[in-house]
Amino acid sequence: MIKSKLPYTKTSIFAIMSQLANDNNAINLSQGFPGFNCDNELIDLVNKNMKKGYNQYAPMPGIMPLREIIAEKTQELYSRYYNPETEITITAGATQAIFTAITTIVNEGDEVIVFEPVYDSYVPVIELNGGTPIFLQLNSQDYSINWKNVEKSINSKTKLIIINSPHNPTGSLLSDNDLKILSKIVKDTNILILSDEVYEHIIFDNKKHESVTKYKELAKRSFVISSFGKTFHTTGWKIGYCLAPENLMKEFRKIHQFNVFAVNTPIQYAIAEYLKQKDKYLELGNFYQEKRDFFVKGLAGSRFKIIPSFGTYFQLLDYSAISKQKDFNFAKKLTVDNKIASIPVSAFYHDNYDAKVLRFCFAKTTDILEKALNILVKL
Repeated sequence: MIKSKLPYTKTSIFAIMSQLANDNNAINLSQGFPGFNCDNELIDLVNKNMKKGYNQYAPMPGIMPLREIIAEKTQELYSRYYNPETEITITAGATQAIFTAITTIVNEGDEVIVFEPVYDSYVPVIELNGGTPIFLQLNSQDYSINWKNVEKSINSKTKLIIINSPHNPTGSLLSDNDLKILSKIVKDTNILILSDEVYEHIIFDNKKHESVTKYKELAKRSFVISSFGKTFHTTGWKIGYCLAPENLMKEFRKIHQFNVFAVNTPIQYAIAEYLKQKDKYLELGNFYQEKRDFFVKGLAGSRFKIIPSFGTYFQLLDYSAISKQKDFNFAKKLTVDNKIASIPVSAFYHDNYDAKVLRFCFAKTTDILEKALNILVKL
């Protein structure tokens, strides 16, 4: 018999709702992936590098041209230099980077502060490594962090704080003031930070992404995670990266080399070349804001309450004026009866806190969004 290392972990809500959507031929606005292809130019670059013979193992930390252009991009956007030789590692997507970073840091008995609603990959990895998640709930009105609660939760066992901005599932953002407060809280402590910034280029309404790399006190103690899958509509390629100061990255790579060793070689070369066109990521926010605005405008007159989304490609909708059902039951009903799938936000809380809110992914083609809106406005 196998003794489960995650005895209370169930099948991911994303897998459940996507399967339910498939079984019922429903429009799938649940799982967070783009419903359109990536740029043909990027596909051609991958093919070109395959034909050039870049089909064997890449160096364990990633190919140098890609690490170098990431260093340039980071310095240009956030005024922080990361040494491509010692402080940047290419990973098999953001999830692997998160797994590796937490495994690098967390030991038996350590406490890790996470903010709910929390992306579902964090907590299982904390528990796998013998750590204890400390759940702090974001403010219910605007999904901001109550920093006084953070201070109260810190003790000698606190090893790590995990932050996520732009935030999945809520679309909220951390501000300059938020990160200045966090800097003061962790100063003169040994607390480390994991900053999940995979939606860094998907920001709306002329707001800007506040990366922890911009803050000296945070940068020196942080693993920063990003994702090319989110940026270039290639979630199936599973490629991302981690930034960290040399002392942290040295330990990160010790784990990285034994869970993936190296990442897809021709795709690394392709992205290294593609990143030279800065507009490919700098204009991403405008691209997705048009979709968000189209989706929100289409809900005018509906019975949903729209919760503002300032980033990511997700929109939260409060359905409390439509139904008093629990969010999972309502989401299931929508999928089976109305043929549209979403994610119940209670799945992002350890205690399944139910605020009658669903998450919808608007990273879809206009015709799919129109079909979805035709359903939603009639509820």
